[in-house]
Amino acid sequence: MKVKLICIGKTGKDFLVAGEQEYINRLKHYVQIERIEIPDIKNAKKLTFQQVKDAEGKEILAKAGADRIYLLDERGKTYSSVGFSQFIQQQFNLGGKAIVFVIGGAYGFSEEVYAKASGKISLSTMTFSHQMIRMIFFEQVYRAMTILNNEPYHHE
Repeated sequence: MKVKLICIGKTGKDFLVAGEQEYINRLKHYVQIERIEIPDIKNAKKLTFQQVKDAEGKEILAKAGADRIYLLDERGKTYSSVGFSQFIQQQFNLGGKAIVFVIGGAYGFSEEVYAKASGKISLSTMTFSHQMIRMIFFEQVYRAMTILNNEPYHHE
């Protein structure tokens, strides 16, 4: 099974790009990982928030295809790291080609994306930048994989 992360816009900070790449490289040992970056909507300043969300939503759904989609959303379900690893294992057990996680744009998700999603997951009740959450997400997937493989990365 493949784990995909779809995100809007580029990561503009080198240290965040390096952090993302570090965890992506570590994850290759456990699972196929794919990071899909959707470019920012052009002329977004001339559009309403809803128009931006709708345009981003069409791109997200086109990239996600028929795979299960989980939105990374501050109002989503929270997990401990062990709980998240169990969630990942359950997704793997369900089969399919991939599980898709999505980080939306600055205005959130369109109603169409919410309707297609299998669920919402919150990585924290605090708010992080869209750029920073990417690295945090990859680290948590890596942590989940080490927990599932009984490796000494996570400590309880």
